[in-house]
Amino acid sequence: MVRSLFGKRKGGNGISSFEAFCIALSGRVGTGNIVGVATAIALGGPGAVFWMWVVAFFGASTAFVESTLSQMYKFHHSSGFRGGPFSFIETGLGKRWLGTAFAVITVIACGFCLPMVQSNGFSTTMQNAFPIPTWVSGITLTAFLGIVVMGGVKRIAKVASIITPFMAFGYIILSVIVVATHIHDIPSVFASIFKGAFGFDPVCGGIIGSTISMGVKRGIFSNEAGQGTGAIVSAAADVHYPAQQGLAQSFSVYVDTLFVCTCTAIMILTSGTYNIMDPDTGAMLVENAPELGMNYAGFTQGAVDTVFPGFGSKFISIAMAFFSYSTIMAYYFYSESSIMYLFRGKSPRKEKITILIFQIIILIAVMIGAVREADLVWQMGDIGVGLMAWGTVLPILFLYRKAIKALKEYEGTIEN
Repeated sequence: MVRSLFGKRKGGNGISSFEAFCIALSGRVGTGNIVGVATAIALGGPGAVFWMWVVAFFGASTAFVESTLSQMYKFHHSSGFRGGPFSFIETGLGKRWLGTAFAVITVIACGFCLPMVQSNGFSTTMQNAFPIPTWVSGITLTAFLGIVVMGGVKRIAKVASIITPFMAFGYIILSVIVVATHIHDIPSVFASIFKGAFGFDPVCGGIIGSTISMGVKRGIFSNEAGQGTGAIVSAAADVHYPAQQGLAQSFSVYVDTLFVCTCTAIMILTSGTYNIMDPDTGAMLVENAPELGMNYAGFTQGAVDTVFPGFGSKFISIAMAFFSYSTIMAYYFYSESSIMYLFRGKSPRKEKITILIFQIIILIAVMIGAVREADLVWQMGDIGVGLMAWGTVLPILFLYRKAIKALKEYEGTIEN
């Protein structure tokens, strides 16, 4: 997987495998890694973390299949290679109407629902740390996003390839420092994760349904495996073998969930900066940090503050700024590619006007999300993820054999 990241371009028309990996990873590493993990713990207990791992383990395979298929069925556009589930649904399954439906769903989900989640997480952490009014954070994020999205895929790829590795590794290093100071609590934390995952925890045993549900939902939201987004960016890569980009996307799932999400979870659990609520009754089951209530972003900020007093909130806010910024850039790319698919072979002028209108819509969504209540925004995000996941997973059940064949062919070239 790692070797596949640094393969040379096939002809120079398109982005490199590493740039595609960074765009996809920037889409995966975002609010879900900080606020999403905290939400899963708050409503599902420590056991939810285990189910996030399970989703990542199986999700890596769906990420491979969808991304390999996207490479196999990509199409050429004036801006470079494009494709995604909509293209392999149309060409691989012969269902043009279904591919069109998926493209429309992608525009709605990635252009409106999901950007709201990212901007909400960013504005909340900024308000907690400095404090800065949510509307100020919304305007600032919207302005900086406008500069990048107007520049198209090349600018997005360049910015993502710089920001994503920097923010991911920086966040992981800080997490390791925080966890190291609570290292004596790690055995009990892992015990609570495994006990909670199967309902053996006497405190959280009554919410086992929520434990599994929150782990799965937040895991899928975070790593986007099987959602089709990684497949869309994979099509833009100019690689020699389709399976090469499939492996790169599988690796991005591991980086997102097994590395970044786990770092957040262990930080929160070892520091004890969390509360657990029964989602059905509203009763507080665990109240380690009464002052935080259900301020999910505050769980992670509080964990860093236990080691670096006064610094944690500010650092997490800055990390969220990078995470949200790069993730919404990826969302824009997914939506733009879907619009290009819808207009393929039709008027370039109409396509250009539609993209311009969409750019305005996604920037408005970012502003709205920044000032809305978190629960409503997360519900919108779950709807967007669910629609895209069903639209991706069902088609690949019929086409996965082609991806497995491509993998065997790629393995054969490596061996020879």
